[in-house]
Amino acid sequence: MPVDHKRINGPENTVPYRLYTKLNVKSFKELFSETVNENGSRLDLRKPNHHRKIFLKTGVVSQAKGSAYLELGNTKVIVSVFDPREIPNKNEYSLNGELYCEFKYAPFSCPKRKLHQQDGEEKQNSIVMKQALEPVVCRHEFPNFQVDVYALVLENDGSAIGAAITCAGLALAHAGIPMYDLVTAATIGLQGKIKLLDPTLKEEELCGIAVKKNENDTNEYKEHGIIVLSLLSTHQQVTEFYQTGNMGVDVIESLTELLINANKSIVPLVEKCLAKHVMKGLKNNSE
Repeated sequence: MPVDHKRINGPENTVPYRLYTKLNVKSFKELFSETVNENGSRLDLRKPNHHRKIFLKTGVVSQAKGSAYLELGNTKVIVSVFDPREIPNKNEYSLNGELYCEFKYAPFSCPKRKLHQQDGEEKQNSIVMKQALEPVVCRHEFPNFQVDVYALVLENDGSAIGAAITCAGLALAHAGIPMYDLVTAATIGLQGKIKLLDPTLKEEELCGIAVKKNENDTNEYKEHGIIVLSLLSTHQQVTEFYQTGNMGVDVIESLTELLINANKSIVPLVEKCLAKHVMKGLKNNSE
């Protein structure tokens, strides 16, 4: 395992200071009430069903065929797409091309410093991103070739994988990769009866905790978890549905409707960003 030489490592027997933070002193009810008020407002003054503001930009990596940058509140993601290349270490001919997706947190992006190698969470997010993007790309257009997609999270404040999928769809379109439709993704968290669209990192942590319905109950817990849904808006098709936690079927159906509406609100922003890129290219060619 490589060692980060840029930061002085503490002794092996040290205890993380996070064990003594407020999360371990205050009760879950107190922490959740600080995050979501009784009137439904959150720490950033959003309502539970409101999405954070999104900023998009293309052409941020000059060495890549296509690239995009996305800001979702304090979450910042940059995605690079490179030219198709022959699939490495494959002897048989493939009629459909392949996508290689790599999701990575920058070492300084999370509260706990990340290593240079991918950990389990990053590998899982890479698989989720690949499954979300494969149905979008016309892979039969480049047989026996592979398109590389690299997503780097510069700052993680929640909903990172959903932001990476939306940014990757924009980067693929900017690279001129043949696609059936634009793909977007949205995230929602659930804790009991409270639904939080586009959760922050703190809200994601609280939604991932199993809480008992009553103090006396030992086996019954409130419904909780996180759902990430990627959607093709024109075809109305879901390309990926990733869920963690414990939820009932009726709750999942209601959350899916909220996610579909959230994806529809993101599509015009992506289209506007691509239109700006096209108009800028036409203006440069005319000059």
